[in-house]
Amino acid sequence: MNKLKTGILSLVTLASTSYVEAQVADVWGDIDYKGKPWVSNESKPNEIKHGLAGRHISLWASHGRFYDADKGRWRWQRPNLFCTTEDLFTQTIVVPYLIPMLQNAGAIVFTPRERDWQMNEVIIDNDDKLPVTNYFEFNDKYSWQDAGVRAFAHHPGDYADGENPFSSGSARKARAVKGKHESMISYQPNIPESGKYAVYVSYKTVEGSVDDAQYIVYHKGQETHFRVNQQMGGGTWVYLGTFDFDKGCNEFNRVVLTNNSRNKKGIVTADAVRFGGGMGNIERGGVISGLPRCLEGARYYGQWAGAPYSVYSSKGGRDDYGDDINVRSLMTNWLAGGSDYVPAKEGLRVPIELSLAVHSDAGYARDGKGLIGSLAVCTTNFNNGRLNAGITRMASKDFASDLLSGIMRDIPAEYKNWNRRYLWDRNYSETRLPEVPSAIIETMSHQNFPDMALGQDPNFKFSFARSLYKTIARFISRQHGKSCVISPLQPLGFKVELLKNGYAQLTWRGQEDKLEPTAKPKSYNVYISTGTSGFDNGISTKNTTFKVKLEPGVRYNFKVTACNAGGESFPTEVLSAYYQPMAHKTILIINGFTRLSAPAIIDNAQSQGFDMEEDPGVPYGLYAGWNGKQTGFDKSKMGIEGYGGLGYGGDEMAGKFIMGNTFDYAKTHADAIASAGKYNVESCSMEALLSEEVDLNRYHGVDLIFGLQKYNSYTPKYYSTFNSTIMRKIKDYTAKGGALLVSGAYIGSDNTSFENKQFLSSVLKAQCANADTLSTKGTINGLGMNFDIYEELNATHYAATKTDILAPVGNAICAMQYQNGTSAAVGYKGNDYSVFTMGFPFECIKDEQTRESLMRGIWAYLLGN
Repeated sequence: MNKLKTGILSLVTLASTSYVEAQVADVWGDIDYKGKPWVSNESKPNEIKHGLAGRHISLWASHGRFYDADKGRWRWQRPNLFCTTEDLFTQTIVVPYLIPMLQNAGAIVFTPRERDWQMNEVIIDNDDKLPVTNYFEFNDKYSWQDAGVRAFAHHPGDYADGENPFSSGSARKARAVKGKHESMISYQPNIPESGKYAVYVSYKTVEGSVDDAQYIVYHKGQETHFRVNQQMGGGTWVYLGTFDFDKGCNEFNRVVLTNNSRNKKGIVTADAVRFGGGMGNIERGGVISGLPRCLEGARYYGQWAGAPYSVYSSKGGRDDYGDDINVRSLMTNWLAGGSDYVPAKEGLRVPIELSLAVHSDAGYARDGKGLIGSLAVCTTNFNNGRLNAGITRMASKDFASDLLSGIMRDIPAEYKNWNRRYLWDRNYSETRLPEVPSAIIETMSHQNFPDMALGQDPNFKFSFARSLYKTIARFISRQHGKSCVISPLQPLGFKVELLKNGYAQLTWRGQEDKLEPTAKPKSYNVYISTGTSGFDNGISTKNTTFKVKLEPGVRYNFKVTACNAGGESFPTEVLSAYYQPMAHKTILIINGFTRLSAPAIIDNAQSQGFDMEEDPGVPYGLYAGWNGKQTGFDKSKMGIEGYGGLGYGGDEMAGKFIMGNTFDYAKTHADAIASAGKYNVESCSMEALLSEEVDLNRYHGVDLIFGLQKYNSYTPKYYSTFNSTIMRKIKDYTAKGGALLVSGAYIGSDNTSFENKQFLSSVLKAQCANADTLSTKGTINGLGMNFDIYEELNATHYAATKTDILAPVGNAICAMQYQNGTSAAVGYKGNDYSVFTMGFPFECIKDEQTRESLMRGIWAYLLGN
């Protein structure tokens, strides 16, 4: 969006404005899509009746890398500010939060930018050159044959402007069967690295296409069943979901298409299947971007997705910036054309009924303290105030107004303050071109540090995205005269205990959403994985307890979501259990690493910004939002864009993904403990411990995970390692002879008060000996081994960029050493109790066999024989 230079805006000029005109309810009238959705997941155990089930939405994050023909290079569309750019920042709200929320509510979400933060890409296609080893056809009653239409084919190298990959190959087809005698096609990729990969399928819509083609995704030994409506959306990439896949090529990681249909008649077509987002491959000016496709503008994804040239290059190839602005809406229209909602336009008949563009804006508060806040845009004065189906464009104004009202209802309630700017009814491409109700939400100012101090916090992003999701759900429901239920928040107090005869009992409780009365849990999905397999598709229960029979010697992992008629919550952390019938001792793992955080904040009279050298923060899972470390901190340079201006930073992190907190480190610890084959393992959340739901004295050993947990004053949520309740419980446990393992990067430096220092010294037998002149980087030595940890930011595992030097106190010993010879861990084995305290996170040890050997050695030391 073209930004106004609003640096001189003050809180007075940003005063709230209200849209008070009467809203239009049931705007679609008799217009409503009643057919089968584009994609449906048949393996989901929960039913959604009052959410967004069967609703199709177009949603995108702003901008992306583009080729600037005038400058002869690829560049961002917005300036480097506060470690990011708008091109990167807004997708960190949309991709990990807003899209999953909408999907959990049952919506089918199209986005014109690549959504998968995965650099690898594997494509399996019937047109692959022989010998083909990963594409298999199996024929039964009806054989696969050439479909007689142009379809996808992939060639090595890059793609030139105007080259359509979906007109370069062929497709296959077979008559549908109901019941037995299915023919199948197997797409079996050779996955280069284990990890999460989006799965996209493609096909052709032909006369007689079925509305329920069956796709089965096999992922780490599990299988998830989908039905795809091939009567729409043929000739492009169709997103099924994102799954964990093992490295390599095997039948447990693949996609299978059958010619099964619940209808007796019809045609199933087959084309390519794509695994992973991949790298940009569209050549402009003789070069490609060199970045992952997900970081590029929508113009280039549009070409890769088979959109017509007029859709992704409305400027005729002369202006990629202009193309990128327009293609987001034009792809929406191309897909939705011919549907109930866009009946007067040719297209692929996908019933998209709403579009939303998520941006950030420019502008700053002169005092460096005020909030700029949120602004919404709509366009009503176009095409005589009508959309394609003949409904009023005032629906877009209602939607934009609802977005602002929702933000002002939700954000101040959680974060004390926020600012509503304007509701603009103006001529912007992203609200003028869509043929369905649409809006732009300017989330906040990327130029104003008080906005970004909140905006870079993962908790705030979740809250902001949830507000947008709730507005979308309510708006769509209201336009069809339907009731709306909002999906619940994730369960709390999760714990896993072993019962007699090899059973495990999972316990949790529902979480109240104080901002949303309909978001009450009515059921829960329990997800289970065993050994190295992936998680299953979940089992529904109406209870807050769940029993599982464990196989002896098999590692089990669990997570739980809350459900209601509106959808499904985000999951709990992953907890683990291990049952060894011959074991006489049980170890409890406590997940105390719950922190999510923006980078360290500097905010004083002279300086302002994010200090990533001090602390790069903790994202939620994988993160693609950093562009470079901030170098401009001078508040007197506020409002200057470019080198030297406040917030300016480099490009050294552009294109690099960073792993944050994945909330599954109980699994890493449980796997290492289980390698000894002599202990039972249970686990619980820290919240369960603090809620007095766990008795530590039941356990021979306690493994306390703290990861990057620590307190800082700038994070909206309170995080710390040892608060008074935890210290009381640990003191009581060790006073009764317990054995304790504690690990984390800030065990010493987070405990600086007199009470906490006393606890550190008297109970954990350690004192913090950090010094600015001493670096703890490099190889660590301990228990007869040398090993490395993740200490640099990377895409595989969160990094402990700083760790604590913990010196032994009293009769304790130095059990591990950093490369510089300082103490990395302290061991104490007395007649009263035993404790092993590590100044770095155990789960950051890179090598699995090393982790297992160390864990066996630690517990042998703590528990003896």
